[in-house]
Amino acid sequence: MPSSRTGRPPVQRLTRRPPVPRPSRENPVRRLHTRARRAWDRPLTAYYLILGGSLLITVLGLVMVYSASQITALQKSLPGTFFFRKQFLAASIGALLLLVASRMPVKLHRALAYPILAGCVFLMALVQVPGIGQSINGNQNWIAVGGSFQIQPSEFGKLALVLWGADLLARKEDKRLLTQWKHMLVPLVPVAFVLLGLIMLGGDMGTAIILTAILFGLLWLAGAPTRLFVGVLSVAGLIGFVLIRTSENRMARLACIGATEPGQGDTCWQAVHGIYALASGGIFGSGLGASVEKWGQLPEAHTDFIFAVTGEELGLAGTLSVLALFAALGYAGIRVAGGTEDPFVRYAAGGVTTWITAQAVINIGAVLGLLPIAGVPLPLFSYGGSALLPTMFAIGLLIAFARDEPAARAALAMRQPRFGRKRGGGPSGRPGRWNTMRRRA
Repeated sequence: MPSSRTGRPPVQRLTRRPPVPRPSRENPVRRLHTRARRAWDRPLTAYYLILGGSLLITVLGLVMVYSASQITALQKSLPGTFFFRKQFLAASIGALLLLVASRMPVKLHRALAYPILAGCVFLMALVQVPGIGQSINGNQNWIAVGGSFQIQPSEFGKLALVLWGADLLARKEDKRLLTQWKHMLVPLVPVAFVLLGLIMLGGDMGTAIILTAILFGLLWLAGAPTRLFVGVLSVAGLIGFVLIRTSENRMARLACIGATEPGQGDTCWQAVHGIYALASGGIFGSGLGASVEKWGQLPEAHTDFIFAVTGEELGLAGTLSVLALFAALGYAGIRVAGGTEDPFVRYAAGGVTTWITAQAVINIGAVLGLLPIAGVPLPLFSYGGSALLPTMFAIGLLIAFARDEPAARAALAMRQPRFGRKRGGGPSGRPGRWNTMRRRA
């Protein structure tokens, strides 16, 4: 290196680096959308939506059952918490059923399909035996089990049709028989019509509509041709038209769609007062427990029309929250059905999603005056243990299917324990139990 006149090495000037361009600031809305999209696409999203959404709906339903049923209980000379205690007991049993169903393997669910179907057919036929079956509100669909407890076998028929139909279609798909229309319809449609006939003998039109929706959902998932689907739908529509036309009660319910006045003989009293309850709630409601319509003006305030009491006490914010929870539950069910390669899981998850979504739409549509009053409860929300127990078991099915996805199973295996021994080994220096389980997974 050449030296300077003073004998010192020349000072080398540092070359300036070109300025690094600063990253452009991302739009906050776009950043939020990106984060939400990443969270939405995680493997456990469907699992958490099903578990969290169903529990929130059930807990909020318990609160609203307690609020809406107090006056009805007092009018019947019962304690104010009578209906709430029965619903809480049913929810506790349902939570146990949900836990059991969520831990059962898929093979065991398939094995239970035929026993559940046979038991439901037997109980639904037993309802029509004089002295055993009980009539409530004009529908003979109940069996007394002791004390003030009754059971409605037709509610369990929904679960039976889902499990049995999913197992049947899955076995036929494995044998590649669903390309023939006779294998797609037989014996699924005849067995469904047997269940529908037993339900209609008791006069329960609402449950029959839900069962028909489940049947159509299974046929649609099986890839039924359009002409076959339209043909079955036309036959079901014709039967439904005849049943409605030959019943004055059903014709009166149909005439109450969009009614704003009770009408002659107060035939539309329930529908109109449901609208009154929603209209008086405003945006944030009159306050929990402050409903006016439940004081004898609105019939079935804690069962079929509990959504109207929710709108009156919690307002538009409360009703939109309930709708959002059902929408999240429906989306998660569709995601589970569409993200699996197991045909049984696809049919069962699709059938359960169709069941819960259709029943929620029919109930809320009737309260809003957009559909005729079918007398079906709001799933997981309305009072009624016979409706709550099979629905919570069906939610357990969805949770089991969501956990069984390969990506979700891997994500659950990689989760760190919040309590207890961490990743380090025990006192003997051996790897901890959780670490060994993770390596095996």
